[in-house]
Amino acid sequence: MKRCKKALCLLLSLFLVLAAGVKYQNTAYASELTNDSIKQKEEEIQKAKEEKKSLQSGLTNVKELKKQLEASKTNLANYIEELDANLASIQAKIDELKTMISQKEEEIEQKTVELEEAVATQEAQYEAMKARIKFMYEKGDVLYLELVFQSESFGEMLNKAEYIEMLSAYDRKMLDEYVEQAEYVALCKEGLEEEKGVLEEAKKSVEAEEASLNELIAAKEQEITAVSSDIKTKEAAIAEYEAEIASQNETIAALEKAVAEEKAKLAEEQNRKYDGGIFTWPAPSYTRISDEYGYRMHPTLGIEKFHNGIDMAAPGGSPILAAYDGKVVAAAYSSSMGNYIMIDHGDSLYTIYMHASALYVSKGTEVRKGDKIAAVGSTGRSTGNHLHFSVRLNGNYVNPRNYLGG
Repeated sequence: MKRCKKALCLLLSLFLVLAAGVKYQNTAYASELTNDSIKQKEEEIQKAKEEKKSLQSGLTNVKELKKQLEASKTNLANYIEELDANLASIQAKIDELKTMISQKEEEIEQKTVELEEAVATQEAQYEAMKARIKFMYEKGDVLYLELVFQSESFGEMLNKAEYIEMLSAYDRKMLDEYVEQAEYVALCKEGLEEEKGVLEEAKKSVEAEEASLNELIAAKEQEITAVSSDIKTKEAAIAEYEAEIASQNETIAALEKAVAEEKAKLAEEQNRKYDGGIFTWPAPSYTRISDEYGYRMHPTLGIEKFHNGIDMAAPGGSPILAAYDGKVVAAAYSSSMGNYIMIDHGDSLYTIYMHASALYVSKGTEVRKGDKIAAVGSTGRSTGNHLHFSVRLNGNYVNPRNYLGG
């Protein structure tokens, strides 16, 4: 009976010793840390460093681009087409960077949570180790002596020596885990800082690319203005302008004709019908109407000319929306209209969207009112970011305000 009591006391002491160390494993932050976890963090840090380096070396060299464009200035149409191709490339890069910024912000939130959990685990381990050290300071030597000298047989002493070895091994394991966790916390902190660095670099890159974009747009504005002023006579300038508008009208009319022919071939199908609903504003980010529909004084020619749509000044890259339900009958590029879209709404009613920096739909796409179809830009004969929005009914331009609410 006496030997059973002693054995029970020894087991209870062993339980208390282990409990002092195991406590942190029952916290909400406990996690099994492995070499793979540390290796993964190291790889994430290296990847972030490479991303930052790539961002720093991947900026557009706008000076070199302008130098390359010099040779094409003798032909304004060619110059505009080449410059617009560069604008599209830069805008695509800006869109990618903005997507990257959104992803990095999400990753930083996730890594912040990981760091908080890792620190909580480390703190729990530290508290457990303090409790263990305190226990061993107060009971350690006495406990070990009792385990050895109170043995009543050699076999019992061996069993108790095994308990002592278990305690020592557990202490070593706790220390190793704490060292690993400390390394993991340091890597989490470093990884978080690297990701923040990538985010800041991406934001700087967006600013630099937008500056390059605006510099090219300004160069195009200067060239268009220079060409207009270099034309020898105002009559020639007027003729050149009217030829440009005629080219636009010819393109639009040809598209309308093609749509009519296609509908005639599919006469057995029900034709699209416009139900008379109000259009949504196609450039919701516009800051002002820079040019209204109708006759107005041309800014460079100094004569009254007809403006066949509404110009909505809006930031480059901001969304262009489908004004109403319909089918895309054209999504293309011309040196005059730039990147443009034409939508058939039924009953010979069409909307046209010009000078986009990017197109997100293609010919044949069915769209709903408010769908994002393109991005505002300054492609074609444009001297600043805006959307030229036109409405045609039965082959003629009509005032878009007749269909727009507000």
